[in-house]
Amino acid sequence: MTDTADTALAAARFPCARFIKEIGRGPNGARALSADDTYALYSAMLDGRVSDLELGAILLAYRVKGETAGELAAMLAAAHASFKPVHVHDRVHRAVSIPSYNGARKQPNLVPLLALLLAREGVPVLVHGITEDPGRVTSAEIFAKLGIESARTHDEIEDAIARRRVAFAPIATLAPKLARLLLLRQIMGVRNSTHTLVKILQPFAPAGLRLVNYTHPPYRENLTKLFSEHPDAATGGALLARGTEGEAVADTRRQVQIDWLHDGVCEMLVAPERSSPDAPEVDLPEARDADTTAAWIESVLRGETPVPTAVARQIDVIAGVSERAG
Repeated sequence: MTDTADTALAAARFPCARFIKEIGRGPNGARALSADDTYALYSAMLDGRVSDLELGAILLAYRVKGETAGELAAMLAAAHASFKPVHVHDRVHRAVSIPSYNGARKQPNLVPLLALLLAREGVPVLVHGITEDPGRVTSAEIFAKLGIESARTHDEIEDAIARRRVAFAPIATLAPKLARLLLLRQIMGVRNSTHTLVKILQPFAPAGLRLVNYTHPPYRENLTKLFSEHPDAATGGALLARGTEGEAVADTRRQVQIDWLHDGVCEMLVAPERSSPDAPEVDLPEARDADTTAAWIESVLRGETPVPTAVARQIDVIAGVSERAG
């Protein structure tokens, strides 16, 4: 490397000691960073201007401390600035984004069914996520069995939505800088802040509706605070509900609460219902592999197998909220 290149690299590096000093004091002593500091730090992380040693320290510090709603809002703003938005123009419905980063473990992954049924209702849908995960069945794998290949470029995302109202975009295609930080889980063995951010991304221009799911109640509280107190993070609105194994599709075993977060308010659209031993059994795929799940989804689309009640209700809610006023 030349002296000039060395000098340029040194100038680009982002020193992180003062940030680590604040967030790295453990669960009781750590303090949240300001919005400006959080934005600057996460932007540098996305741009690759943080050394490996400091980057690992930051990721683990946030893993222990957790992100406040204010820090998430600043990180999300930096994330949005790091990739080109997907342009969708529809006079009837706002586009809907469905994050898919967990896949199926015990239950079949019905995210592709949700997306295709929404598209059938005329709603433009973008599913974004990972393409593979050992031990799990991803939405990308099921879409491929259904003849819907992963978009390889930004233009392919927009073309697929315009042509058939549904597209699957690997995070590496949609937001490459975020994808790089996600991959650090393979090295470090634990998730990091980026795993939260990709699930709340606003990928569209103009802004669309986001499906946001949670597993643990404290996460729901933090997300509600994020979207209620930070208008820029809430642009386009979000439908918040407990997910199915981390995926944003309704649990077929019960109806969960669905909240609409928009314009600084949290509006409950669907009240929760507890599972009951008397509830009718749902006809689901016999196995969770991609081939079986895709074949079952095709039978639902042909009308040979009924849509699970919880999923049908979720579709009604999403389609209703995504309709443009007037």
